[in-house]
Amino acid sequence: MNELRPLILNNKPLRVPFVYDALQARIAEQAGFPAIYMTGFGTAAARGLPDVGLLSATEMIQAARQLAEAVDIPLICDADTGYGNAMNVQRTVKAYEQAGVAAMHIEDQAWPKRCGFMHGKQVIPLNEMLSKVKAAVDSAKDILIIARTDALQPEGWNAAVERVNRYYEAGADMVFVDGIRNEKDLTAYISKTKGIPKLYNGTLAVTEMEDIHLIIDPTSMMAIFAATLKIFKDLKQDSGSVALTGSEFRDITKTLGLKEMLAIADRFSENK
Repeated sequence: MNELRPLILNNKPLRVPFVYDALQARIAEQAGFPAIYMTGFGTAAARGLPDVGLLSATEMIQAARQLAEAVDIPLICDADTGYGNAMNVQRTVKAYEQAGVAAMHIEDQAWPKRCGFMHGKQVIPLNEMLSKVKAAVDSAKDILIIARTDALQPEGWNAAVERVNRYYEAGADMVFVDGIRNEKDLTAYISKTKGIPKLYNGTLAVTEMEDIHLIIDPTSMMAIFAATLKIFKDLKQDSGSVALTGSEFRDITKTLGLKEMLAIADRFSENK
């Protein structure tokens, strides 16, 4: 059984952090998060690229597999547009599920897609996206299918609401209107899509829990960028200006499971 389903039902809204590498995934698990989210923006950024559709399905699936193997908590993943038509979407769903992913979202942007908070997005025709949602649902065994629309910015609320309603009717487990920037938009999102399980992407406080099942929060990703930039600037100016406690190496190796790995090596040592 998919371990994410009861988490979402019993912990509404479930807030999970963005991660884009296995070390962050392990830190999130160590910090007590019950699930994590593989960000497409961060996965592209970790390869020195902007989130404008430059990563292939193969690269995203490989990244998802690395995260899933690193932790024992459910993984939610960005799957962009599904990387093609309904036929491609089915293959993508199977590959994500085989990689150990608990939930994935596909979006209705025209390819090449853009990050949900970028300008200039375009969406494919509604019927084309419906065929992709139906194909995803048909292909899924236990993975949750989240149908995302990016129609809010280019076409407005009426189009966005019509789309997520149709995607939910087509069998999606959850819907996702991306590009919500302020409390007014968040309130509209909650009120205009009542009765539909939904995902919210952002840092705003959710006061009305009805229907918001999942929150993916980019705070950690932005904070890591800001902190790393500051540290590098400080090091450039004065190599002794960055304060360390002396426990960092030990803490990192603990998070990475060094003790457990060495125990395995010792257990099967040829010298025993």
